[in-house]
Amino acid sequence: MKLKETALAVSALVLSGAAMAQAKAPEPDFTLSANVGVISDYRYRGISQTRLKPALQGGADLAHKSGFYVGVWASSIKWIKDAGGGSNAEVDVYGGYKFEAGPVAWDVGVLTYNYDSNRLNPNADTQELYVAGTYGPATLKYSHAFSNLFGFANSKNSGYLDLSATFDLGDGWSIVPHIGHQTVKRNSNFSYTDYSVTANKDFGNGFSASAGLVGTDTKAYVSPSGRNLGRTAAVVGVKYTYTF
Repeated sequence: MKLKETALAVSALVLSGAAMAQAKAPEPDFTLSANVGVISDYRYRGISQTRLKPALQGGADLAHKSGFYVGVWASSIKWIKDAGGGSNAEVDVYGGYKFEAGPVAWDVGVLTYNYDSNRLNPNADTQELYVAGTYGPATLKYSHAFSNLFGFANSKNSGYLDLSATFDLGDGWSIVPHIGHQTVKRNSNFSYTDYSVTANKDFGNGFSASAGLVGTDTKAYVSPSGRNLGRTAAVVGVKYTYTF
């Protein structure tokens, strides 16, 4: 009798589990998220965009379950004014498509860097195409400028190649080593290699933090006071992300 009761109980659990699986909400067609954060020094491709000072940053992303996505991201900056221009902010607009082919996850898209009323000549606004492939923890990405690159004259077709990896350490921790090389066409004195190692911590509920060591092999990028904007330094940040 006990064996029969046990079998009935197991059957009930199985049926209950199946009912719960059927009741689970389907994957939404669209996912919308927004983020805001602060960082001790906005380094882009190893070069400080904020004269080695902190930056306020934020953005939003809209993704479709098919793999298509669009987004916008902004940060406070100082380098445009340091170069004689008139913009305090960088606003990036991007869109692309993510898909898998065999063991490789691909990401292809276009990204525009916008510096409103920057008044630099050539204009600092930049447009790039990018393609990235991820295999296991490693990601190889190439970005190709089809405009002048960040105000460098005659720099169309400049490229940035970078290799990074994300290692999950458990309990919300990860470590990300990175190396990249920026080629500035017809401005070879400004081409360089950058590197970084960053530790990230996901605290849950949308909160995360990062701490890293960032540097380059160039001294060609300097502030008005002569400070090396590509020098090796520690960078820390905090961010909050909300998914609607």
